[in-house]
Amino acid sequence: MIEFSEIQNSYYILPLVGFIVGLFGTMLGGGGGFFFLPILILLVRVPAQTAVITSLVATLPICIVGSLSHFHNRNIDFGIGVLFALAGIAGAFFGAEITSRISAEQLKISFGIYSVAIALNIVWDARHNKQAEKNRNRLNELSRFAKNLKSSFFGFLAGTITGTFGTSGTAPVLAGLFSLNIPLKKVIGTSLIVVLSNTIFAIGAHFLVGRIDLTLVYFLTTGSIIGALIGPRFLSKIKTGNFENKVRYLYAALMVVLGILMLVK
Repeated sequence: MIEFSEIQNSYYILPLVGFIVGLFGTMLGGGGGFFFLPILILLVRVPAQTAVITSLVATLPICIVGSLSHFHNRNIDFGIGVLFALAGIAGAFFGAEITSRISAEQLKISFGIYSVAIALNIVWDARHNKQAEKNRNRLNELSRFAKNLKSSFFGFLAGTITGTFGTSGTAPVLAGLFSLNIPLKKVIGTSLIVVLSNTIFAIGAHFLVGRIDLTLVYFLTTGSIIGALIGPRFLSKIKTGNFENKVRYLYAALMVVLGILMLVK
């Protein structure tokens, strides 16, 4: 169902929030939809179930614009992306079913726990990045079956997260792509394609049981589209390396803060 809420004063900060999420979402991969859900719940006080599907719809333009930009820069591996996306479709419907069966408070608590757990995983991966680089040759020798199995597992997990929380499911997607030893820029571009697919099907799964607040979507996407256009261009001009780990630590810190706020408020 679609609704238009009355404009509140807090809405006027949403274009800036959207711009920041769109910018860094297309630079880090996954669309940045992780941040929309807690912002809608904690800042705008949107009911949890409404926030889930509104977050999904607001993420969609970021994924579309970011995917097109990364496609132009040849940063997408479509072969691997398709495997992730197909498994993610099943996960998205599974996640939507979970959301329909739990209360708003349970959803908040679950999201808070998920946020902290994923943040710790990001820090762990960043600290062991050098060791992963040493294992590059071994990872390249993975059989096609092993790579397909990994892609399916992480794709399904990402789809489940997307369908349950209305977020982009970025963390499982990035974890799976990094484990396949794909270059950073292709990880980012491919993750946007996967998240785009997950988001579309999750919206479909939620549409009949959830409420999309188009007023919030308009305010968020006003800034997010601009950020999504700038992000890939900025990324193409910088050198990755130490930058990657620094951004990971910052991303993890923000996730911990938002996760704790979801647990205590």
